[in-house]
Order: sequence, then C-alpha cells, then structure tokens
Amino acid sequence: MTVDEVMEEVLKDRVFYEVSKGGVTLSGGDPSVQYGFSQAVLERCKSEGLHTAIETAGNCRWESLAALLPVTDLVMMDIKHLDPEKHQEVTGVSNRVVLENARRMAKTGKPLIIRVPIVPKVNDTAEEIREIAQFVRTFPNLKYLELLPFHRFGESKYHALGVDYPASCLRIPAKDKMTKLAAMVREVGIKVRVG
Repeated sequence: MTVDEVMEEVLKDRVFYEVSKGGVTLSGGDPSVQYGFSQAVLERCKSEGLHTAIETAGNCRWESLAALLPVTDLVMMDIKHLDPEKHQEVTGVSNRVVLENARRMAKTGKPLIIRVPIVPKVNDTAEEIREIAQFVRTFPNLKYLELLPFHRFGESKYHALGVDYPASCLRIPAKDKMTKLAAMVREVGIKVRVG
C-alpha cells in the first residue's frame, strides 16, 4: 500500500475519530521496522488534524523510534520482563535494548503507556510485575501501566496453518489474579489499567 491508499482508508473513519476523541494507532509488527513509511503516514494524519499513536515492543534502534516522535501524540510500549535471562528465554532476544529505549522514551515528554502482557508461567507473579512497576514509576511522562491478560486469539491461525500452537498449555489469567496484580501496581504508586 502507498501512503495515499492508507490515508484513503483512515479518512473514511474521520467521524468516528471525532466522536470517540480517538485517532490513528500504528501497530501490528512494529511501526519502527518501516519507520520511513510509518513517519509518512503519521505526518499525513497530523496534517489532517488526527491524533496519532504508536505501539512498539521497543526492540529496535532508538533512531527509528525517535524519527516517529515528532508526529506521534502517544506512545504505547511493551515491557515483558525485567530479568534478562527470562526475557531471552521467552522472547528469543535480550531486553537490554527494550529497557534502554524505555528509559530514553521517559525523557521525551511524549505521553507514555507501558503495557505488560501477563503470560502464565512467564511473568504472572506479583514480584515480576512489581519489578516492572518500580522500573517505570519514576518516568515523568507515564500515563499508566496497562496489564494485558494472555489470550488465545491466535490459536486458530496456528491450526489453519497446520502448526502446533506453542501456548496450548497456557490458560487465560483469572479475573481475580489480574485484580490482585493491578492492586499491587497501585501500591507502587502508579496508575494501572487492566486491558
């Protein structure tokens, strides 16, 4: 798709953005991967008066993220784990770049939402979530920490491709567990939402 084609689709929903006070969020994969294209789309959105946001895993060159910031109103960034070994084990990559980019993002002044996907047996203990909350609690631009319970939405895609679903043994976290994790985050002194 071209930037013009993307904008044609985006502008079809202008009334929805105005009524909901929402805007355009670049997500899926990571907008920093094709930051030049992402930047062009965000620039056009801003020229149309639309609120813009990006969702990022933060595992990218800082320069790629920084290029998007002048045309981004809100950043949503994932932090999956603070322990470098556990992060490497479950994601296949180090968390060094992610955490460094989070620290840099905290200095930008851009409104920031830190998102934590809560995955059973990976990062679902109070201690693990407390560590993340303490890491981000001093970020001056933090709007809130969002806890996202693990879901199985992708399972049907794996089956359709004839591939084993690697998370088949995992269960969706119970509502009371998510409530307890959220309460613990509040104890650290920051706002929290459960997605």
